[in-house]
Amino acid sequence: MTAKAVLIGPPGSGKSTLGRMLAERLGVEFRDTDADVEAVAGKPVSDIFVEDGEERFRELEHEAVRLALAEHEGVLSLGGGAVLHTETQALLAGHHVVYLQVGLSAAIERVGLASARPLLVLSPRSQLKKLMEERRPVYERLAVITVVTDKREPEELADEIVKGLPA
Repeated sequence: MTAKAVLIGPPGSGKSTLGRMLAERLGVEFRDTDADVEAVAGKPVSDIFVEDGEERFRELEHEAVRLALAEHEGVLSLGGGAVLHTETQALLAGHHVVYLQVGLSAAIERVGLASARPLLVLSPRSQLKKLMEERRPVYERLAVITVVTDKREPEELADEIVKGLPA
């Protein structure tokens, strides 16, 4: 099985919003691996980080991505840090990976500085900037399609992605 599209990118890039819209346009289901992790753990991602630690979250996340890539034929959204796992990177080979690139200002506007995202609790602006800089080379290497999301409407982005996907 191969997903129609696998969306990657930092927090605030629009993976969930655009993923749902893209799935609707393609007539397929949408799946978010963060939601899968929450379902397995029985608690929100932020609680997993606090109660179980980031390492445990990353284990659950990798397993969620592995299962989703094996089972899901629709549009799949990965958590921002999922691509850091080397085995996950290998699993993404051959998939239609779409990198949603976003600038720091746009990401902050979308995520907000009072974010409940666990990796952005202390000094959210500088943490988000650091995450984006560290992850950008991985996102770029894995992507088959890169779409800049700043100051663009989701409908326009969905159109661009659909045009870039194989028929």
